[in-house]
Amino acid sequence: MTGIELSSAAFGDHQAIPRRYTGEGEDISPPLTWSSPPDGTAELVLACEDPDAPDGAFLHWLVTGIDPASDGAEEGRTPPGGTEWPNGFGRTGWGGPLPPPGHGRHRYFFRLWAVSQPLPLTGRPTADTVHRALAGRELASGALMGTYQR
Repeated sequence: MTGIELSSAAFGDHQAIPRRYTGEGEDISPPLTWSSPPDGTAELVLACEDPDAPDGAFLHWLVTGIDPASDGAEEGRTPPGGTEWPNGFGRTGWGGPLPPPGHGRHRYFFRLWAVSQPLPLTGRPTADTVHRALAGRELASGALMGTYQR
């Protein structure tokens, strides 16, 4: 599987996510840029999850149907052509980092997948549901990890 370069002008890989993008700040999605996916990509899928959440992987953002010709998403905006799904907070769209106070530094993995066909998702998918749906559809992927602590 080939790779997609995923980055943000707001923070570097393995660096702290600025408060502006968190539940303690303005709670808007950070700007993201990515490299071109391989030929045959039907759509891009973007997710942000926190594997350090007390009850298991917590989904902060899920966007499907992203235009494979796009090269990123502006701050606070849905990626081009994308459909936002409910996050772990129960709201549709971005839900910024908000780990429990005193729970230490959490990791937030932004992942972008190029898929050969749309994912068969319904309702309120979890991070695990998304990963299962990706099986056999992934053409390429990229990741960016940020951290946040309250």
